[in-house]
Amino acid sequence: MSIDILALDGDGIGPEIMQSTLDIVDFLNKELKLDIQIRKEVIGLKSLDQNSTTMTSEVVLTSKEADGIILGPVDHNNYPSVVDGGINPSGKLRIELDLYANIRPARNYINLNSLSKDMDLIIVRENTEGFYSDRNMFDGPGEFSPVPGVGLAIRKITKHASLRIAETAFKIAKTKFASKNKKPKIHAIHKANVMRLTDGIFLEACRTVASKNKEVEYEEMLVDACAAHIIRNPSQFDVIVTTNMFGDILSDLATEFSGSLGLAGSLNAGEHNAMAQAQHGAATDIAGKNIANPISLILSTGMLLNWIGEKRNLKKLNTASSFIEKAVIKTLSENNNLTRDLGGNASTKELTKNFLNILNNIIL
Repeated sequence: MSIDILALDGDGIGPEIMQSTLDIVDFLNKELKLDIQIRKEVIGLKSLDQNSTTMTSEVVLTSKEADGIILGPVDHNNYPSVVDGGINPSGKLRIELDLYANIRPARNYINLNSLSKDMDLIIVRENTEGFYSDRNMFDGPGEFSPVPGVGLAIRKITKHASLRIAETAFKIAKTKFASKNKKPKIHAIHKANVMRLTDGIFLEACRTVASKNKEVEYEEMLVDACAAHIIRNPSQFDVIVTTNMFGDILSDLATEFSGSLGLAGSLNAGEHNAMAQAQHGAATDIAGKNIANPISLILSTGMLLNWIGEKRNLKKLNTASSFIEKAVIKTLSENNNLTRDLGGNASTKELTKNFLNILNNIIL
């Protein structure tokens, strides 16, 4: 049975980095006989022009039916209001498909200039509630203005969502960081000294899960302290689990300190669906110039293939994912492959071509 993957280009540099990513998927598909079928649909500003909405209900339905989704960056800050068709595809899909876990690794690469050392961590972010007003209510937004000049935002934190993101984080810690020499470690990041009720619910859920996983070391840390420690000593972190907005901010901080947001893989995962998504934005200022770094979306797609492989017990997909990770490391070790955000001069197409050559050598 074939694997159905839906590709959504998005805006700005989205089509360019999506093409690079699909070239790599196509190569692996042929070499490893993965039986992947790629289907493309239009979203974003192009869809707004064609359909008067940035995401049609048909695309949402197709997304639910797919085995996996690859989402290019979207320029939703420049979309019109929701009433005028400006739906944020990222937020919409996270809610419609219940993609409650946003998994974002950050690591150092040997050849790259970085503001950090010895970083190899994963931030596991709750993805469906918190202060995100476009996705935290059943009906209507969580942000409103009762009178002119006054804005109110509601932060929703639930025991249910907190428990399942904690369970995901502990599973990742035991899978990715277990060794004979030390326990894997989880940091639960919060601001319970101020938001006692909401972060109290989140921490209680984390403690409940921690009590059932004694083989994992558990620690709690205030979010402002965590930001400082990521800068000072990132090697102390294996897995960070936190609420939606804190995780969004900390993951950008960590990946930028590791070298560039262009290196930031990201997977949105639920029980039945998963979506690869570059962690960075649409970068409309460099769109069409053939200078964008596609590594983030490539890494994210590798994470997606691994997720599908684990869900469906398809070892070939896990192998393909490991080949992508190895090829990224090798690609970034050579200066002629570095794009401008990494201090080099390689174009998007040059990096992709060299990546494919490296991937071919790894497979052989």
